Amino acid sequence: MLHQTKKHFELLDGMRGIAAIAVVLFHFMEIAQPDYRNNFIPRSYLAVDFFFCLSGFVIAYAYDSKLASIGLKRFFALRLIRLHPLVVIGSLIGILAFIYDPFSHLAASFSGLQKLGMFLSSITLVPYPAVPERYFNLFHLNPPTWSLFWEYIANILYALLLVRLSNKALWGLVLLAALALCLEAFQSGYLAVGFGADNFWAGGIRLGFSFSMGLLIFRSNWVIKNKLPSFLIIGLLTLIFFIPFSEEYGKIIDPVLVIFYFPLLILLGIGAGSLKGMVKICCKFLGDISYPLYIIHYPFIWLFMSYVALKHPSLPQMTMIITLGTMLLIVFSYLVLKYLDEPLRKYLFRRLN
Repeated sequence: MLHQTKKHFELLDGMRGIAAIAVVLFHFMEIAQPDYRNNFIPRSYLAVDFFFCLSGFVIAYAYDSKLASIGLKRFFALRLIRLHPLVVIGSLIGILAFIYDPFSHLAASFSGLQKLGMFLSSITLVPYPAVPERYFNLFHLNPPTWSLFWEYIANILYALLLVRLSNKALWGLVLLAALALCLEAFQSGYLAVGFGADNFWAGGIRLGFSFSMGLLIFRSNWVIKNKLPSFLIIGLLTLIFFIPFSEEYGKIIDPVLVIFYFPLLILLGIGAGSLKGMVKICCKFLGDISYPLYIIHYPFIWLFMSYVALKHPSLPQMTMIITLGTMLLIVFSYLVLKYLDEPLRKYLFRRLN
């Protein structure tokens, strides 16, 4: 039973890593093929909803039984130590990539004060949608941090309110959030929203359902015990990202996947047996690089965008760049994790204690 043991869910690590790689490929393809109908991995934006649901489960699993004993101050400090070093690292990479972009002079059209505002926005996660040329992203230097903004909101709400919520009340919250998610999908036509100034609140709607569903999964002690091969469960997740884009059916497909399919996959991941050998090693690696890969890759997507706008490479050339770029970003993320993020977190944790 989930409440009787504190096992590590290795398969969930592997699933999280695959989802992060799908996000990187999706962002590359947004530049190479702006029309989602030509994107070979068009539904990878739903990986964010998977992350939110997984986060709700993991937070409840880790802190439901001990938040009262460790206190709010330590909880918030632990969450900052876990998440924020990479936010700062990603911001530094972002400002350097923006200012020294060899393929674009966009940075020259912004004052030093505006650039400082972008950087402060990026490291403090205070939205500052300042660049109309790039879709008014809430955090231009490192756009994926829009989801971290909402992740922080979720952590605050969890500690102040959700941790004490009864299962009955949590069920009510999940149902209301599911309704809001469906309404957002029908209004927008899909769920690739939340990153920009014109769709800011959609990010909160996406978080609202998936995070609360993750809490409910743990609180209800749901699990699907299974002996399915790990590659099959990961394959069931990966399959989602390749579902062709449809303007007509996206408003139906996206909420169905988020409300029903992702929780089912997490239940399968929870109920999977212990991994062994190379599968265990691969899932650990994927889990390790998932967060750094997600949070530091986008400045390089901006460089790719500038390159494409200036050089107009052919599709085969872009295919080669995307393939090589994704592999290099995975390696770079691992190096950042081992030589920057983990040492920083260890230092901060020692200071906290």
